[in-house]
Amino acid sequence: MSATSNQVKTFVLLLALTVVLLFVGQLVGGAQGLTIAFIIVLVMNGVSYFFSHKIVLMMYKAKEAKENEYPDLFKTVREVTRLAKIPMPKVYVIPSDSPNAFATGRNPKHAVVACTKGIMQLLSKDELKGVIAHEVAHIKNRDILIQTVAATIAGVISYTAMMARWAAIFGGFGGRDDDSGGIIGFLALAIVAPLVAIIIQLAISRSREYLADEIGAKTIHNPLALASALEKLENGISKNPLKFGSPTTSSLFIANPFNAKGLMSLFSTHPPMKERIKRLRKMGH
Repeated sequence: MSATSNQVKTFVLLLALTVVLLFVGQLVGGAQGLTIAFIIVLVMNGVSYFFSHKIVLMMYKAKEAKENEYPDLFKTVREVTRLAKIPMPKVYVIPSDSPNAFATGRNPKHAVVACTKGIMQLLSKDELKGVIAHEVAHIKNRDILIQTVAATIAGVISYTAMMARWAAIFGGFGGRDDDSGGIIGFLALAIVAPLVAIIIQLAISRSREYLADEIGAKTIHNPLALASALEKLENGISKNPLKFGSPTTSSLFIANPFNAKGLMSLFSTHPPMKERIKRLRKMGH
């Protein structure tokens, strides 16, 4: 799938989320309650958008790196950002042997690239360059903004569904008419709508991962280096998953740091690693 196709897919998925939101609004039966929920979740996500990078860096005990301590890392980040034509981001190091990396920040001028000590020990220079290129692509694509918009819409839907469930407990949903239409409407609002919203939100996240892989590989003209890095990361994380942090932030990382398996993999924020590697190798050949 081309970069343009991925952008179109993201737009369609965001549109689908909006349609679900309008459907929920119709079921609620009025704009006032939905407006209040929208304002609350918008404020929450606005705060998250401006301050989440500080919270996440603190959560993972990341410390701002000094160039004299990590000259190779700085050289790689500087080279990739020059090729991508974006400002040099701040560089942080996470004190963990689990190999991984993530980017955060609300725009290219306020961006951060964070790497674990494990990833610097595991990967070759070319492989690490591929990983940095992937993260820089996220920054250039403003994926934090896109994810925040998706989270806002999904958050409104989930918040409204939660209110509907509480209303049902206290007999406030659908009046006193116990008709099948009211029951179907309640099930659609309280269960189906938030589940669909989560699935669409995850699809957006996976689409942006594919896009970052493609753009990152094109930036450094070496898709095989990124493919090799992803293969090593998958094996490294399976043996040594991250031991601190929260699964709610897993979408930030280039690979799921908590090694989701079984049914949990269905709700993974990342596409299957085998498919990502396959696409990159196809680009390389």
